[in-house]
Amino acid sequence: MTWLVVAPILFPLLGAILAALLGRRRVLARGVAVAVCIGMTVSAVALLVQVWNHGMVTMAVGNWAAPFGIVLAADHLSAVLTVITGITGLAVAVYAVADIDRLREARGYHALFLVLLAGVNGAFLTGDLFNLYVWFEVMLIASFGMVALGRTRAELDGAMRYLALNIVATLMFLLAIALLFGSTGTLNLAHLHVIVSSGQAEGAVLAAGLLLAVAFGMKAAVFPLFFWLPASYHTPAFAVSAIFAGLLTKVGVYALIRVFTLVFADQDGFVQTLFWPVAAATMVVGVLGAASQTEIRKILSFHIVSQIGYMLVGLALLTPIAVTAAVFYLIHHIVVKANLFLVAGVIHRYCRTNDLALTGGLVRRAPWLAVLFLVPALSLAGIPPLSGFWAKLLIVQASLDAADLAMAAVALVVGLFTIFSMIKIWNEAFWKAPPDGAVAVTPSRRDLRFLCAPVAMLAVLTICVGLGAGPAFDLAQRASAELLDPRSYARAILGDFMVLTSNEPLGAPR
Repeated sequence: MTWLVVAPILFPLLGAILAALLGRRRVLARGVAVAVCIGMTVSAVALLVQVWNHGMVTMAVGNWAAPFGIVLAADHLSAVLTVITGITGLAVAVYAVADIDRLREARGYHALFLVLLAGVNGAFLTGDLFNLYVWFEVMLIASFGMVALGRTRAELDGAMRYLALNIVATLMFLLAIALLFGSTGTLNLAHLHVIVSSGQAEGAVLAAGLLLAVAFGMKAAVFPLFFWLPASYHTPAFAVSAIFAGLLTKVGVYALIRVFTLVFADQDGFVQTLFWPVAAATMVVGVLGAASQTEIRKILSFHIVSQIGYMLVGLALLTPIAVTAAVFYLIHHIVVKANLFLVAGVIHRYCRTNDLALTGGLVRRAPWLAVLFLVPALSLAGIPPLSGFWAKLLIVQASLDAADLAMAAVALVVGLFTIFSMIKIWNEAFWKAPPDGAVAVTPSRRDLRFLCAPVAMLAVLTICVGLGAGPAFDLAQRASAELLDPRSYARAILGDFMVLTSNEPLGAPR
């Protein structure tokens, strides 16, 4: 069943080729995007079941054994993230039927969308640092094209800001790769763990670690490297904003978690010292930025930054419960944040704006939309029994268990400010009467079906994760145990490979 590990990558890549060949046959291209996302989700679920029942799944591409060849690897974290990617991609693909205009479709939206999903899954499943870079570049090319598709002034300005910062991150990533390869002679993540943990490559290891932290931190939009996100995520089509909000920054978070629990885990407190202030500052600055905004997508963009800080608490504390909390938060946030951006698009259809001062009255005009907004909004704010409550509870519990009262206080206060932002959107867009001169439009039934079906699907998923938090918590615990036992990851990939630099068989007692 090793082929399952490559299926979540092959489905969108082949679909992208087909969508590109279809050209201006928009209906067929839409069907390809939806069908590919369904196939990708099914294959990802099968992969997760395989990992759950039999442990980590690996594949040596071309039968070149690690660490000399390209390796794909799926543990519980990688597998569940490919499942969430498939579900989110399917929701956005259906939403795009009504949201993406003919011009963007003719310029290749569907092909770029599927290439982006392939890049995301490739990043989650690669076992090699250089190929992680390759998949980041695949995502960058596709995402830049998606931001700039409309070619409006706002879109092009957002695209250039997005591209400029990501090029800087790319250069830092490449420099870190060069330092690590020069010091260790390998870029296989499992092999890097063995060599770095043996203490034989200490000269450039910390420098490479800092460069990787900055590169991945830029892509994850952590403090103080977040400014590009609220400047660009509010400019493209809503379907594009939603897939970006749900997935792109989470790939950066995944890379941070993977690399700093696997390669740099034994660096004498280096990880905790590096990420504690970053996690706290990211939470605080993001939520204060959101509180100052009056445009829905800008509010939600700053909240992406804030919530990334919660996920970094896992690295800041690096305890089993903290890493479990980070994994649970990662799963919850992808769904909730993508859904809030989709809801913002429906609000825009009714009011022709996302400026809160010009909206209002939606609780009477579209009461069902009010309910669909409340589910992800209350989950983001951490209201029980939704998924966000359990995610935040785990973060606070992890902080208290580590006797870190300061981090627990930051998490709680930031949660209160998050509630404030969601209440502000509710009061302005839904509860208050529309202002004089406000535009009031009723979307067609056909458009509403395609716009609201995925919103409802993600809302139901949020409720299910909240009410059935036990299985999700068990999955997060399994992922956490694997992350905190990097030698098991290395053993699964390298097998009986002997590390010549240490003369130590893999898996021998340290």
